[in-house]
Amino acid sequence: MQKSYMRITLRQLQVFQTVCEQRSYSRAAELLGLTQPAVSQQIRQLEDVLDQRLFEYVGKKLYRTDAADHLLTTTADVFQRFDVLDMQLSELRGTLQGEIRIAAESSAKYLLPHLLAAFQRQHANIYPILNVFNRAQTIKRLNENRDDLVIMTDVPADLDLEFMPFLNNPIVAVVPAGHILTQMPGDVPLKELQQFTLLRREHGSGTRKACEAFFHQKHIHFDNTIEFNSHEAQREGVSAGLGIALLPRYCVYRELRDGSLIELPIKELPLVRSWCLVHPRSRHLSPAAQAFENFIVQQRQLVSHIAAQFEV
Repeated sequence: MQKSYMRITLRQLQVFQTVCEQRSYSRAAELLGLTQPAVSQQIRQLEDVLDQRLFEYVGKKLYRTDAADHLLTTTADVFQRFDVLDMQLSELRGTLQGEIRIAAESSAKYLLPHLLAAFQRQHANIYPILNVFNRAQTIKRLNENRDDLVIMTDVPADLDLEFMPFLNNPIVAVVPAGHILTQMPGDVPLKELQQFTLLRREHGSGTRKACEAFFHQKHIHFDNTIEFNSHEAQREGVSAGLGIALLPRYCVYRELRDGSLIELPIKELPLVRSWCLVHPRSRHLSPAAQAFENFIVQQRQLVSHIAAQFEV
């Protein structure tokens, strides 16, 4: 049975991976420069070799089967190993080059480009590909082994992961300038927040998960909430006077500096979590990904200096 797998070609795996990503035969065909019948034929050939259905239509939507999920993990590993080979050959030629696919939780997107810029000044031939997701999407990508490295907080304990904390991500309570809570002398009691509308992130957000656990622990309840699917929308909602929000300080540092938003002096805040550099334990880091991990480890002073530029 194992020998039959030798009939699988890299092109078939490429087509299969693209169909999985696009969830559409027609969109995959367009991206790959193929006709839709050609894509369908490649998938049928794979199914014949594996003796398994890979996709099913439910209504008009295309869904992966369990067999496809297993094959997708293997496909990602195959292509990742070719990436490693390419970079190893580059090292033999005396140059370290290639791509790093990095997935990051949305709270990291304000600082991460600055870290990547500093990294690329040392490794000009390594090209980062950065994609930003909420926590739930990031965990899904970890399960599928889609990225070289993942940057996230609150690393899930039920997955077999290697992780390294490298920088704090403080979450603070913010209100617009002139808000009634800014007129209170001294520290603002945490319970005073309850009388206002809370602007919160969507389900699946790591920031929301952390804030909900914090409020539950402190017995804080909000009768009125408004949900947003990004930190930027939350920030603009606070500026517009819709309510208060707990946001990563890196997200609002400009507004805190110019005084248009105010960080409330609450004794129990900031809520501090650590960003971690994460990858599945089974994943072999490419030389480029290893170079970025080494950069984070060896350049902690530089990383801290970049983070300090975001302080108010």
